[in-house]
Amino acid sequence: MSQLNDSLAVIKRGCDELLIEQELIEKLKAGRPLRVKAGFDPTAPDLHLGHTVLINKLRQLQDLGHHVLFLIGDFTGMIGDPTGKSATRPPLTREQVQENAKSYQDQVFKILKPEQTEVVFNSTWINELGAAGMLKLAASHTVARMLERDDFSKRYKGNQPIAIHEFLYPLLQGYDSVALKADLELGGTDQKFNLLMGRELQKQAGQPQQCILTMPLLEGLDGVNKMSKSLGNYVGIAEAPQEIFGKIMSVSDELMWKYIELLSFESLDTVRQWKTDVDAGANPRNIKVRFAQEIVERFHSRQAAEQALADFEARFQRGALPEDMPEVSVRVQEGGVPVALLLKQAGLVASTSEAIRMIEQGGVRLDGEKVADKGLKLEAGAIVVAQVGKRKFSRITLLS
Repeated sequence: MSQLNDSLAVIKRGCDELLIEQELIEKLKAGRPLRVKAGFDPTAPDLHLGHTVLINKLRQLQDLGHHVLFLIGDFTGMIGDPTGKSATRPPLTREQVQENAKSYQDQVFKILKPEQTEVVFNSTWINELGAAGMLKLAASHTVARMLERDDFSKRYKGNQPIAIHEFLYPLLQGYDSVALKADLELGGTDQKFNLLMGRELQKQAGQPQQCILTMPLLEGLDGVNKMSKSLGNYVGIAEAPQEIFGKIMSVSDELMWKYIELLSFESLDTVRQWKTDVDAGANPRNIKVRFAQEIVERFHSRQAAEQALADFEARFQRGALPEDMPEVSVRVQEGGVPVALLLKQAGLVASTSEAIRMIEQGGVRLDGEKVADKGLKLEAGAIVVAQVGKRKFSRITLLS
């Protein structure tokens, strides 16, 4: 029983909801490896840490001896899933899907064990359904039931269009569970409706129903919004070691614990001890360093992790400048250029308003000196080293 409880604690670590826990306990008691399904539509091949929350959980399940069904939705990716959106997601071409699927496989095996992973494509069984099978599947649920899904409901009430093919997406995702005879399916909290669809279709097919494990969406570096490349608050797993390390070190001490819970492979006992140490007065920065090194080592190497720490300490604690600092030239009109505009033209900020905000927060330096005057202008002929925040540097030549 102790081993069962330990396994359950690992499975539930960081999860939002487990349905239905008693059913999962019975499956675990059977003593056979579970068939654990997680689906990924290959729409964004460049993964960030937010994408890896599910993949990390799959790895934890592999460490417990279970078999992972890594489902690449090559068929459904060409339909377009509107999950969490106010409009239909544009469908992909088959060529885009195939290219993205290969990229996915190249990246996920940095985390998953290949010998316990079965990569499957849902076109394998959905193509065999044919028109008659698709209509039979569509007849299993009503429009009213589909409108229970939150994003469909909001769009319907807001008089926003919902294409009929979109109703097929949850049904097809549920049918995937039937085809794979899944014991457990993982997904984000925004996928709960689709995951439950799998249980229902398995019941209709006379199969044992899968359990469901939902994982929370990971906030980005800003600590507010979901991690997203479009918002610029992400940590890409293919980024340079120094970039990954520096971004993780910029995470707030409070958010750090959520990142560790969802992304670290350190044991629950170790994490509990870390929290005890911090409560007793230990510096949380030391925990963050260990976590940042773990992530860099996972996607690069131990040597890269050690070098990233050395570079970080040299750059941000002793004030050294990065050796690979970009150099740019900016044309300056007569009368000089406002510092906020200069930072924007140098590519250090997205807008002058962001530059002004960073100046107000004390986050801008020129040649090592903090800029306090938002109205500061610089004349042509100067060469300055500009720094925005902790990680953005540029050597700027001002041309007339």
